[in-house]
Amino acid sequence: MTEREHLILGIESSCDETAAAVVAGGRRILSSVVASQTEIHRKYGGVVPELASREHLRQIVPVVREAVEQAHVTLRDVDAVAVTNGPGLIGALLVGVTYGKVLAQALGKPLIAVNHLEGHVHAVFLEAHAAGREPALPAVCLIVSGGHTILYDVKSASSNGVQRFTYTRIGGTRDDAAGEAYDKVARMLALGYPGGPIIDRLAPHGDAHAVRFNEPKMSGNPYDFSFSGIKTAVLYHLRRNPQLTPEIESRRQALARGERSADALRALSSPATLDLIASFQRAVVDNLVSRTFAAAEQHSVRSILVSGGVAANSELRHTFESEAARRRLEVYFPSRALSTDNAAMIAAAGHARFLSGERADLMLNAEANLPLA
Repeated sequence: MTEREHLILGIESSCDETAAAVVAGGRRILSSVVASQTEIHRKYGGVVPELASREHLRQIVPVVREAVEQAHVTLRDVDAVAVTNGPGLIGALLVGVTYGKVLAQALGKPLIAVNHLEGHVHAVFLEAHAAGREPALPAVCLIVSGGHTILYDVKSASSNGVQRFTYTRIGGTRDDAAGEAYDKVARMLALGYPGGPIIDRLAPHGDAHAVRFNEPKMSGNPYDFSFSGIKTAVLYHLRRNPQLTPEIESRRQALARGERSADALRALSSPATLDLIASFQRAVVDNLVSRTFAAAEQHSVRSILVSGGVAANSELRHTFESEAARRRLEVYFPSRALSTDNAAMIAAAGHARFLSGERADLMLNAEANLPLA
């Protein structure tokens, strides 16, 4: 570690992952610890805010302690504490913000407020830097997860010798986020929670062109997204095909028995259901890819960034990479571990703010709908 590599402790608690990480110099991950709550929320088919907040309270101290130990440093060694203050679930955010404020005050260290969405942008740069191929700017960034589907124009700005990113919102979802649509369709089909990974595993076994979904027509901003129509189309398809109901009930019973593997659920799924799953995923992916590349062309960017939990989807990655190669554009993803919520991205985003002299005080509060641009 060189003299210029400041150590930033990142804390993330915006939804259902309690996370802490230590990052050196804004790019080198010394530790990244994530305590997932998936098993807690699974039986409800989605995140229950009150339960999420309680679990954050239980996990945050041991998670931070483990992150510091894995980094082979002490709390006194860190130069600043960076904490997510929004957007997200207000109760969950408050746990991280409150703990971050108390910790920074007790250590006499600067407190840095970080927007969760900016963290997802920095997740891309974290690993691209390690691979020696940082994305060229300006870029279009698609942040796609269970809570967000937003397009940003990302540019580089320098202030007092410190590089910072600037963001202009290009478009976003007008209703459900893409990950939310995955979860809701998985619930309809009794595939378990979270829906994205299991649908991604089952989709290759179906015909992605068997069921036709109309592409949403967006009046006003052509770079906005809509996924409620695709989700509703799945519901209507099931109503028109009541012969699929018995197998849905069979899968629901299997889930209750703890049989959640892709192989177990595939065995209880007819070709018609697998075709529906594949067609749904194809419709969502095509929507995301087509609008992102349209925005990239309109804004004459040099690269495309894709981040957020849904960025771990294999079909999404393959389609983006194929289309980017055809258009001779570079596309960048974080690893699957850094696609989902984590604190390394928060520490990385906080590093630039630390260098530029930004500081939060004890009046810092959580903001559920904190905008990035």
